[in-house]
Amino acid sequence: MFRLILIFVIALLASPTFAAGPPKTEEQKTLYAIGLLVSRSIAVFNLSPEELEFVKQGLTDAATGKKPDVDLSSYNDKVQELARARRTAQGEKLAAMNKEFIAKAVAEKGAVKTDSGLIYLSLREGTGTSPTVTDTVKVNYRGTLPDGKEFDSSYKRGTPTEFRLDGVIKCWTDGLQKMKSGGKAKLVCPPNTAYGDAGAGDLILPDATLVFDVELLEVKK
Repeated sequence: MFRLILIFVIALLASPTFAAGPPKTEEQKTLYAIGLLVSRSIAVFNLSPEELEFVKQGLTDAATGKKPDVDLSSYNDKVQELARARRTAQGEKLAAMNKEFIAKAVAEKGAVKTDSGLIYLSLREGTGTSPTVTDTVKVNYRGTLPDGKEFDSSYKRGTPTEFRLDGVIKCWTDGLQKMKSGGKAKLVCPPNTAYGDAGAGDLILPDATLVFDVELLEVKK
């Protein structure tokens, strides 16, 4: 059964007709989800389009029962070596990008870098109460990556978010305490103040720098 599904997924990838539109039926959506799962499992390799063709060929050969072009047992270690090498290269590239982005953020007029590494920039001064670490706050926010890609937004959900300051990432705990209710600020969060080498979800990769535009709507003591 799984082999049949895998063959169909590969056919979808190879067929311009199927690739032209999103899945419509529940079965198509389930098959599409399988493709997403496969993609996640090989994301660490950061494959180029040309490299992906070899992966697709391996999938096709295995799914259709064709004799493999390589002895898989001889390549298990090589697969792991490639994964480590790609992970290291991605980490070095991301570290360089983080360093450059943070340097520009620090140089922005009015920006303040805290001891933790958080870069705080007030966009609108509030007039109300500043929260303490044990307070609950109500906020609206938009989270983006250094390239501007949005990964979260309470504005899009249409509902502000509430949380205790001691229950969120350090960037938020430190940054929100610098604000007063009614204020708005930009928080640039280096990895050590955000999700570190663990990342979060599909969009926040390990060691990612995050940017938040935050409005502090209310402080609940």
